[in-house]
Parts: sequence; C-alpha cells; structure tokens
Amino acid sequence: MEMKYCMQCGHKLDEKYLMGEGMVPYCPECREFRFPVFNTAVSMIVMNKELDKVLLIKQYGKDSYILVAGYVNKGEDAEDAVCREIREEMDLKVLECHFNRSHYFAPSNTLMLNFTAIVETDDAHPNSEIDAWKWFTVEEARANIREGSLAQAFLNGFFDGEYHF
Repeated sequence: MEMKYCMQCGHKLDEKYLMGEGMVPYCPECREFRFPVFNTAVSMIVMNKELDKVLLIKQYGKDSYILVAGYVNKGEDAEDAVCREIREEMDLKVLECHFNRSHYFAPSNTLMLNFTAIVETDDAHPNSEIDAWKWFTVEEARANIREGSLAQAFLNGFFDGEYHF
C-alpha cells in the first residue's frame, strides 16, 4: 500500500530523490520525506514444554485453524507482545519465545513477525476473541491449519527450515 498523502498535513506527496535511499515520498508543504507506515503484528507457533503439541485457534467465525496472533502496541517490544497476546487470548504463561521469520502481509499492510512460544501448561482458558482451540501434534497441526494462509507458511517453514511465501 503506497502512501499518497502526507500523514502530517494531508498534502499530496511527490517523489524526491534522497541520497542512499532512492526515490522517497516527499511532502512539499512540510518539506519532509515521508517513509512508509505499516502495522506490526506478531504470530506465534504456541508449543507445550515437551515440544510435541501445537496450539491452533479459530477466530472471527471462520471454520479453519490459524496461529495465535495480534498487533504490537505502540512502544511495545515484539517479545512482550507475544507474551501479552498469548496471556490475553489463551490465559497461558509464556516460558520462552524465539523469533522465527518476518513477512510483509499486503492485504492488511502489516509486517508479521513470527515467533515460537513455549508455554507453561496446556490448560488454556480462551477469551471471547477465540471461537475454538485445540492442541495438535505437529503433523496434525500441519494438516489442520488454514490452507494457503500466512499462518500455514510460518508453521511449515518453521518445521521444514525453509519458508515459501
């Protein structure tokens, strides 16, 4: 999603050359370069301590499983967002989290940061955002995650060691 108007004053942006950056959106009214703005979110491969089960969820009335995910709040570190989202949505405590891979998701103008999160217990208590949830073996998770989704690409990429977006 390309910026067309200045977020500060609303003036139509031009493109102007900036040394070391190339052509960059420029506001002639503010006389400042405007770099791209996008959302940042985390998605998590939630695993039990034994590393043999993966938690998948259903949300927003959809009938397929995805990874737990959520937006990073302004001023929040991504790792803190991982712990907060898992606690808020599933009432689970994260023991460890490790960054896996990122991918820009154009439909929502979001940079997705994927992590593996190991939780203390498998005794989840989901909030109202979650329609359904289930612990799967790794192979069951691969078979049940939403086909063609970014969640599927992250899950399979993590376990295969090779990502295909």
